[in-house]
Amino acid sequence: MWMKQYRKNFVGMQAVIALITALAFFGLYRAWEPTLSFFFVLQGAALAGALWASRLKRRLDPNAR
Repeated sequence: MWMKQYRKNFVGMQAVIALITALAFFGLYRAWEPTLSFFFVLQGAALAGALWASRLKRRLDPNAR
């Protein structure tokens, strides 16, 4: 179920993550190590958000799978 939620928002979420990562690189760090860790944190947050959204969807609609 969470994969369906993640797939539905994949393109838009990846565009936002790429934009925020580029802003972090050019605006804050100018080094690839902290920017890479920032990127992975954003990816994890996107995955956690998809898991959470699917759980909320199941809770609100018991017939949803």
